[in-house]
Amino acid sequence: MKAVILAAGKGTRLQPLTDDLPKALVEVNGEPLLSHCLDELVSLDADEFVIVVGYRQEQIIDHYGSSYDGIPITYIHQEEPVGLAHDLLQAEPEIEDNFMLMLGDNVFRGNLDVVVQRQREQRVDCAFLVEEVPEDEASRYGVCVTNKYGEITDVVEKPDDPPSNLVMTGFYTFSPAIFKTCSLVQPSDRGEYELSDAIDLLMDTGRTIDAVRLNGWRIDVGCPEDRDAAEQRLSEEPDSRPTAEGNIAQ
Repeated sequence: MKAVILAAGKGTRLQPLTDDLPKALVEVNGEPLLSHCLDELVSLDADEFVIVVGYRQEQIIDHYGSSYDGIPITYIHQEEPVGLAHDLLQAEPEIEDNFMLMLGDNVFRGNLDVVVQRQREQRVDCAFLVEEVPEDEASRYGVCVTNKYGEITDVVEKPDDPPSNLVMTGFYTFSPAIFKTCSLVQPSDRGEYELSDAIDLLMDTGRTIDAVRLNGWRIDVGCPEDRDAAEQRLSEEPDSRPTAEGNIAQ
């Protein structure tokens, strides 16, 4: 299965760490953020990396070259990031079948393999990891709306008043159907083409969506304090990759 990694952002909130580096090359525990992502995807048997790059892209390309751990890399240039749905759409020419998607600013230790397994065995159109976060942090993420049975009925990107504290984590699997809905997404109130809106459109068309609760941990490295927290966590449990099932919605 191919793996798409979105790594085109400037990392403004990570300044001064990104004054002279793209966000993807900011080091966490001695390795670039992007290397942490690639290592996870190698463990999930990715057979090709498609990396969407933009800001200071030449530094990323010079660092990784044409392959990582023997797995070929294709780079896709994104002129100006205007939302994750638009970012993902840039990779469409390289994708013919089910694929993994990882946001390039996350450090994971968890059951990502369960998400991949759902995509392979149940032939869903989308599967993704979700976790509960402190209520005052939910507005940083794509927030999941659930019904009384705990099934996900909607996702809202970075709402001012989050309807829940259950959020998407930055790891997904998709069928190529996601590209059609990404192309239909309109700019949100934030002026961006939101991946959460594309997933909503998949739900609206009756496509099969599967959400898996994160068993383990992940840190979205958005600011220097997050980088410090990720380094601390990795120093405490560097090799932990727990696996457990936790279906929420289908």
